Amino acid sequence: MPEFQPNGRVSERVVDARTWHRSYVGEVIQHKHRRRAPAKKALKQTWVLIVAVVLVTVGAGVSLGLLATGDDREPGGSEQRRSAPGTSEAASSAAPRKPAAPTPSPTRTYPVSKAPQTIPAVTSHSAARGPGWRPARGERVVVSDAKLADEGRLVAGELGLTYAGEKEDSRAGDVRLTLGGKGADPESYTMTVRDGRVAISGPGEAGVFYGTRTLKQEVHGGGTAPEGVVRDEPAKPVRGFMLDIARKHFTADWIEDRVRELGDLKFNQLGLHFSDDQGFRIESDSHPEVVSSQHLTKAQVRKIVELAESRHITVVPEIDSPGHLGAVIAAHPDLQLRNAGGAATRGAIDISKAGSAEIVDDLLNEYAGLFPGSQWHLGADEYQALVVSNPEASYPQLATAARQAYGSGATVADLATGWLNDRAATVRAHDRTARAWNDGFFRNTSVQPDKDIQVAYWTGKEIGARVPVEYLRAGRKLINYNDEFLYYVLGQPQTFVYPTGQRIYEQWTPRVVRGTTAVPETYDDQILGGSFAVWCDLANSQTQAQVAAGIRMPLRALVQKLWDEGAPELSWVQFRALADRLG
Repeated sequence: MPEFQPNGRVSERVVDARTWHRSYVGEVIQHKHRRRAPAKKALKQTWVLIVAVVLVTVGAGVSLGLLATGDDREPGGSEQRRSAPGTSEAASSAAPRKPAAPTPSPTRTYPVSKAPQTIPAVTSHSAARGPGWRPARGERVVVSDAKLADEGRLVAGELGLTYAGEKEDSRAGDVRLTLGGKGADPESYTMTVRDGRVAISGPGEAGVFYGTRTLKQEVHGGGTAPEGVVRDEPAKPVRGFMLDIARKHFTADWIEDRVRELGDLKFNQLGLHFSDDQGFRIESDSHPEVVSSQHLTKAQVRKIVELAESRHITVVPEIDSPGHLGAVIAAHPDLQLRNAGGAATRGAIDISKAGSAEIVDDLLNEYAGLFPGSQWHLGADEYQALVVSNPEASYPQLATAARQAYGSGATVADLATGWLNDRAATVRAHDRTARAWNDGFFRNTSVQPDKDIQVAYWTGKEIGARVPVEYLRAGRKLINYNDEFLYYVLGQPQTFVYPTGQRIYEQWTPRVVRGTTAVPETYDDQILGGSFAVWCDLANSQTQAQVAAGIRMPLRALVQKLWDEGAPELSWVQFRALADRLG
């Protein structure tokens, strides 16, 4: 603001009124808590007042200090004044001065930040006042550990930032990724937005990755990551999506797109059911004769697996046996299961024959090198020898083999359980944890399934169906594939209907394992999580694009309920709108 001297002239060291006006306007416009119209009116009145005072002061030659701002202080806080031209220092200092009047000096303030709007929603957010953070070209992503290079490069590329690698210095706009916090959930993370910077830390690389997914969603479409601290972790360790590529061939590109989608939503498992009656869809070196003409090459699978690993997704392969092996049997008809009358049993291999175990183990051993993840699905469902009223009479060769292996009172169910245990031993030798469909576990058998085989519970419609609590009471760990909510069966055969995101969002929880009734809360820790499943019973009912569109909202609803089991804060309409905004 201009300062007037006793002779009515403006001090040389002070900017002219027009410059001051522009500066003051800029301050007022930036002031968060004033409305524009009153601000403009106040500026206009102030300008009129200044002009009037200047005219009066100059005309009267009166010494007047007007609207002093205090900005005329030199560094260090001391006031340094200079006389106007033609005026002596003594005259200037001798003239009386009025006390400086305070000038409106608006400072930028911010409302308390709101929690991020993401899918899944973050566990907690400590609000703060501040501008938040948004990406700008030239800003950096830095890491404190070389193990986070992949996460750093990925988020830098996605947000248009520069990946600068390991750095100790701190710059404006930085996104810093750090490992730390031993003993906590390795999928947990903390994200702090403060002073124009973002810091994401976690005890494991997966947690840090999930923090970058939250950041990516926050700034989607030009948004801002809100000021404050996010502390986040999943309720369930298994958040899966299973795809039946045996009945329907899906291209490698389509599967890769799903991997990227799953990663951004914080899923951590992708199941590939690649062997069934209709096809065997991955290249094989040990048994090329069983592979269908339309299939994925091993090179394509390696690329999918590598992409999944970069998103902290474990690919869980499934070669279903002893049922659902029609494609293998087509190349080895001598292994086909036949009943007492000689009729072939569709899709079922004869587990009384040594050759049956040999070929399945060959394949399990071969693909252990292709799928390095810790999980393996053995299938074991719908073995047709066990859906008849008297398996021992219908399949005497199986009954004989059961008695030879397990004693005079052994049954075909005992033989099938022994088959499951033997296949589990094959994958266990590769440090894999096995799972099997719930109808591959049988009641009242002398042979018990190995304790470490997890239950993939999908239905209660099988013969001799067992309620989920039976498995849980026995101490087994369970993964929820509830066909009432989580089965997307192409063509909607039998009683299946396409599941909706709304129904999952509003009615399902991880404890709703069978039908619509939840198991007691006491078993919650044994329920590892859940998986959405796409089955291609009528393969041509939908195209790949239609499948992607059909599962979009169910996947989002599912991961929200697996990340946080509680009732969501958003209504379904709000959740769907958020999903549409995030893309």
